[in-house]
Amino acid sequence: MEVFPEGLEPMSRSRATPEEAYAANRDNWDGRAQVHAASATYDLDGLVSDPTRVSAVVRRDLEILAPHLPDADRRQGSDGIPRLDGLDLCHLQCHIGTDTLGLARRGARCTGVDLSPRSLRIARDLAARAGQEIRYVEANVLDAAAAVGTQFDLVHTSIGTICWLQDLAGWGRQVAGLLRPGGTFFFRDSHPMSNLMLDTDPSVMTPAYGYFPLPPGEVFTHDDGVTYTDGDTSPITQPRNYEWSHPVSETLMALVDAGLQLVEVGEHQDLPWPQHPSMTVEGEAWVLPEPWRSQVPVALSVVARRPPLRPTTG
Repeated sequence: MEVFPEGLEPMSRSRATPEEAYAANRDNWDGRAQVHAASATYDLDGLVSDPTRVSAVVRRDLEILAPHLPDADRRQGSDGIPRLDGLDLCHLQCHIGTDTLGLARRGARCTGVDLSPRSLRIARDLAARAGQEIRYVEANVLDAAAAVGTQFDLVHTSIGTICWLQDLAGWGRQVAGLLRPGGTFFFRDSHPMSNLMLDTDPSVMTPAYGYFPLPPGEVFTHDDGVTYTDGDTSPITQPRNYEWSHPVSETLMALVDAGLQLVEVGEHQDLPWPQHPSMTVEGEAWVLPEPWRSQVPVALSVVARRPPLRPTTG
């Protein structure tokens, strides 16, 4: 018997244009932003008061990225977290800016991009309170290169990102357009294999959703009047979400077709949230119980690079 959390319905296939879906998602995330900013989960006051605090998401991201940073052997911080000093970084789908702040605290000069204007108001206020100069740009990530108008040493996107995008080929072109020649792209998110598993019953691990891209015009949708944090959810007045599935091949080829070179592809057993109800906490992450832990990857990471300019010969 399937048991759905209160306020949450299973995903179903529907029809909507990308424009309709993005508008609904923007409104949904505007509501979520208010909930998240007031939540103990995000703890914005604690983040501001402790200038050394960096989220578990950023720490895990930098652990994976560290060997591929410029001058990697000189970037290990005294606290064990890699430094990003001297690097210009664009953080795509940055939400309320907590991880952008963490990346800035590691020394990067940061620009954050997000679709939700309410999220960005909170992000700007958070940066000001924390004493960090961070530029925030309101834009759909599929329009990010033109909206931002400059290029970066690092482009970073992590956790809960490409499921909100229909056009991954366009996403890859935006990433490439934001990178300077020789620049590095980092991606980490839930694995397409774990995304297709039924996520409502802790005793079952079985496919329930789609792995491959949906036909044009189709989208996964659900009413989600709740969110993944504590707090009063009444600000979420538009509960309808729209998502798309993207297999590993589509994700990788979106980057390759945009002219990037794959440097490292990783599959991992840990996530920063309990995607499946059987998951339990291990350290700062959530993991599946055995034998599923050894059978189902729950996270995918990619490091890619824009080729450097070739020296001209006279």
